[in-house]
Formats: sequence, C-alpha cells, structure tokens
Amino acid sequence: MKVQKYMTPDPVTLRPQDSIFLAAKTFLAHHVDGAPIVDERGLLLGLITKTHLYQAMTGGLPLTTTVERVMTTGVVTVSPDDDLDKVFSLAVKRLPVVDKEGYLVGMITATDLLTAFYDKYRSAVDQLQAILDSAYNGIIAVDREGKIILFNQKAELLVGCSAAEVKGLRITEVIPNNGLMEVLQTGEPRTGQRLVVGSTTVISDRTPITSQGRVIGALAVFQDVSELQKAMEELVDVRKFAHTLETILETAYEGIIVVDPDGIVTMFNRAYEDFLGIKREEVIGRHVTEVIENTRMHIVVKTGVPEIGLKQKIMGQEMVVQRIPIFEDNRIIGAVGKVMFKDVKDLRAMAERLHALESKVEYYETELKKIRGSKYTFDHIVGTSGKMLAVKNMALKAAQGHSNVLITGESGTGKELLAHAIHHASPRASGPFIRLNCAAIPQDLLEAELFGYEEGAFTGARKRGKPGKFELANRGTIFLDEIGDMPLPMQAKILRVLQEKEIERVGGVETLKVDVRVVAATNKDLQELVEQKLFRNDLFYRLNVITLAIPPLRERNEDIPILAQYWLEKLCDEMGIPGKRFAPEALEYFRAYQWRGNVREMINTVERLVNTVDKTVIEGQDLPAGITGWNQAERDTPAARGTLEKSLCDTERSSLLEAMEKAGGNKTVAARILGIHRSTLYDKLHKYGLA
Repeated sequence: MKVQKYMTPDPVTLRPQDSIFLAAKTFLAHHVDGAPIVDERGLLLGLITKTHLYQAMTGGLPLTTTVERVMTTGVVTVSPDDDLDKVFSLAVKRLPVVDKEGYLVGMITATDLLTAFYDKYRSAVDQLQAILDSAYNGIIAVDREGKIILFNQKAELLVGCSAAEVKGLRITEVIPNNGLMEVLQTGEPRTGQRLVVGSTTVISDRTPITSQGRVIGALAVFQDVSELQKAMEELVDVRKFAHTLETILETAYEGIIVVDPDGIVTMFNRAYEDFLGIKREEVIGRHVTEVIENTRMHIVVKTGVPEIGLKQKIMGQEMVVQRIPIFEDNRIIGAVGKVMFKDVKDLRAMAERLHALESKVEYYETELKKIRGSKYTFDHIVGTSGKMLAVKNMALKAAQGHSNVLITGESGTGKELLAHAIHHASPRASGPFIRLNCAAIPQDLLEAELFGYEEGAFTGARKRGKPGKFELANRGTIFLDEIGDMPLPMQAKILRVLQEKEIERVGGVETLKVDVRVVAATNKDLQELVEQKLFRNDLFYRLNVITLAIPPLRERNEDIPILAQYWLEKLCDEMGIPGKRFAPEALEYFRAYQWRGNVREMINTVERLVNTVDKTVIEGQDLPAGITGWNQAERDTPAARGTLEKSLCDTERSSLLEAMEKAGGNKTVAARILGIHRSTLYDKLHKYGLA
C-alpha cells in the first residue's frame, strides 16, 4: 500500500510572507488545523498548525506576523512511492508528501491513514473468512456472552440458517445443548459430543478462545458423521459402489483410511499419502499398526464402538481423528478412520485472529463515522430564551423527517452547529455528514468538488478520479453553507440533484443514484436575491421546505450570560487552565454590548480573556475597550445610542470608499485590504448604496 493511493492531493497551502491572521482565516475556511508552507514554485519550506497560532497570539505577536516566523522547519516528509507502513511507524497526525525535488504534491493525514487501516484490515478479514468458509466442517464461534460471532458456510448448511440471521444471537437460541456455554464457564475444552442439528447427526469439539490468559469466547467444530456412516451402511454391493467410493475418498481433503475386520488396510486416500509421505502401494495389505503410529483402528473393529473427536499424535503432531466401525447384517466388516483436523492449534489461532481483526474493523468503522459524522448535538446549543427554544423545538421536529432544511441567520449565530445537531438527531445519524462552504470554493472548481470527477477529466485530475461531496454524503446529510453565494449555473445542477436524486461526475458518462438530505444555510435574504435574479426561484422553493431562522445574539439578551460562562468553562478545560468565572459587572457589560459578530465574536472575546487574564474572576476592567467603551454612563440614552450607531456607520462607509479607491475599483483587492470576505464586501456596498 503506497502513500500516493491514500494521500490528499492539492492540499491547502500558505506562503512564508502570509500573515498568521490569514493562516487562521484559511484554517477556518477549509476546516483544517494545519497547512504546509511553500514558496512560489511549490517547494516545501515548513509547516504551521493551530498550535503555532495559539503560541503566537499568547506570546503577544501581532496578527500581521508572517508565518515564516512561527512555522516549523525541517519537517519530516514522505514520498508518494513510500509504503504506508513507514508512515504508520512515524506516528504523526499529518505529513507533507513531496517528490524527489522537494516539491509538495500532497498531504497524508490521520483521516487518510484511518482509511488505509480500514482497507487493510477489511481485506484481511475477508481473506480469513474465505478460508473458514472453505473448511469442510461446520465452525461456530461465540463471544464470552455466548453470542455468535462466527458462522461459516458449512455451519449454514448444517443448521439451515444464514450467518446474517444468527450473528448476534445466543448460541442456545440456534443450537440448544451445544456445550459452548459450559466451555465459557469452565475454560476447559470438550470433545466428542454427539448432536442432532436439524436433520443431521454431528460430532462437536469445543475449545475456549483465550487472549492474554482470559477466556474471551469459545469455538465449536461440527463434523457431519451421518454422511460417512450412511455411505458405509449402504455399501451392500461392493463392486457397484467401489469406483464411487474410491472417487469420494480421493477427492476428500481429510486423510481417510479403511481396514478390514483383521485390521488390514484396504483403502488409503491421496490426502493421507501426502501427509505421511507413503505411497498407497506400500500400505495396502499391511496391518494398520505398521502404517500409522498410535492407531486404534484394529481395536475399533474388535469392539464395534466408534471413537469420534479423539486426539492422536502422528509424526509428533496432535490431531483430531474419528474411527467408525462398519456394520453389515449386524456384523463388523471393517472400520473407517478420518483425520478431522491435522492441527487443532492452527484452527484455534485462526479463530482468535479473526476475532481480533473483527474488533479492529469495528473500531475503525466507528472512528470513520466519527470523522465523517456530525460533531455536535442539540445539547451543544446553549440558550434558554424563548426564541432559541422555539428554534430548537422546530429543528428537533425537522430532524425526524427527510425534507430539506434552510437555516438563516447572521454570520456567527451558529448555523453550522444547528445543522450538525439536526443530522445527529435524524434517522440518518449513522450516515456521513459532509460540509461544503459554497463561498470558499472557486467557481471553476465547485462542480468537481460537489459531484466529483473521473480520471482524465481535466489537467491535474487525480488518477482513478475522486468522489464528490454528494457522493460522499450518500445515505447521510450534506450541509451547503453560504448557499446564497453559489453561482447561477451551479444552482441549476444542484436543483437537478434535488429533483432526480442522481449525479454525474465531471468527465463521466454514467449517472449515480444518491440518497442525500440537504441542509443549506445563508446569512443573506434569498427572497431578495430571487427578485434580483441572483438566485433561482425553483431552487429556493426546493430548499425552503423547512426554514429555521436563528436570532442574532442581541435579540436574545438573556442568553448572553449563560453563553459567556459556558464558553469560559469550555475553553479553560480545553486549554488545561484552572477554572475561571465572570464577575456580575463583566456579565452586565456583555449584555449591553451589541455583538455584531454574534456567538463567534463572543467565543473569540472569551478566548482572548482566557489567554490574557491571570485572575480566577474576570472583572469589568479586564474586558476589551471595545466592550467597556460601549458601556459609559450615557450608553442607554436613545440619543447617545443613535449618535454612536451613526458614527460607526459613517466610519464604515468611509473605510469602504477608501479601500475601493486604493483597489482601483477591484472588489477582490478591496476585500483583501479590509480583511473581509468578498461576499461580505458586496453586502456592505449594497447597504451604503456604493454598489
């Protein structure tokens, strides 16, 4: 398994001259916690992570500090042709992948490694299951609670039930009096139990499965003795059945020997020949004791008592054998012996390996669901105000169905958090939750990101193609953030997915059916965009089945103290800092502040206080001037409030005009100068009539 197969190509990168502020924005926009630093040619220079940013900010470095001052150099790298075993041994969360010249070609992340682990162990489990299914005997394994965890194909034939039907059931519900529960309790093996399973008589050998000296399950091997015994009983006309019997014996996997009443060998199959290294011609006509050590075949033909599931040491190896007398007209005419297993230890080890591998696969499946699933639930939505409770109640109802949901609200109000919670509470919770910020992806890449692409679809396309977000979200939920910024041509393609429930990869010719629930979010007025011909009317009504409008923080003032204390405790816990609390005066300042950036602004403010205030109690004097300055004695008078708001608007309008002038009318450049997103710039230009 090579790195190239599982690496993430074209990762998000930064230049050494980029600021740590731009790095933080890039991390948020692309949902990553680190990025490689490359020069203009793509040569790897270093690596920067959120930890670097935290250290820079707590160290008092300005946000304009370049990333080259804080990045890690001398980064450990791997090649696309390296084996994944090398990456596993390094135990690093993320590794840049570079070519021979040192140019960055991709990143190998924890998610990529988890996928590789899953593929590797799934393949091993499938191979092991195939081996067990090819066994002639029925094999059943149970865990320490007696629940079936292994049920091979021969067991399916014997019991008359498929593995899917019985896995997870207690063994006593499927085969009563099986003896496995006794083995689990005593930890001692039991052999030679005769059972009737369905219409078949079998002999069962049971042994405990142990790990680190502890019994973790039990294994039973069922040998169908009725077939062989019935065949022997029906050999009335030896001449008629001689050829048939010889063919059966020659094709049998197990070693089989037949003796006459005097213990003289009359039949000896190829499997026994190969095992003992003796030719058949050297065996036929000789006494069985001269051929097989520790045999009891000559005793069975005298006593007429079958011996089934007993151990016998042959050539220094412990085996499980059976010896059955052959009767004709109530007299013994011979006996047949068969090696059931050449080495019971191998089978026991195989079952233990399968159990271990299945446990690992179950673990990795759970971890993959965590990575691709939702991170938050309704418990993470903090607030007891009437408006927030109404939103939560409506969202809970929406979660139970499959209809599309449109979430509206100002920037920073928690639209993505609500989308996570809806998915987690929905019937699709076990499926993936895939996120995409429509404004963060360039228009020429958006189609490939949404619908995937086939190999060779365009220059630089990944070999074997790549699935899109809709394909990854199959049987789950896709969250389309900032849907109002989606280009009109792409809106038509999204509408087709919603109507037809199918997608077509870029460069592909086949359509793929998808079962996806769409949750969209925007901080814009989509109805107004429809009237301006900037958003499709039919797509708006497709998305607007259920609308959830999250109120801004200033409209749910009573939630502010709860939220502030919640995030203070959470951030202290995450940073390993002793608990802090807000003084009542500080919370009053928080309540009076307008929070234009809503909850996101509050989180950033609280995080700054956690990092800068050493005291246990955060008081009003510790708050930023932007918050306390808002709360002078005259703050509550309508005249003062109106004057302040007008002053802020005038200042913002002047800043917009100055930036547009410096940028020569280029809105992208102006947005970069102001440090805001281009879509935010458009909103503000419209607000002040500057568009």
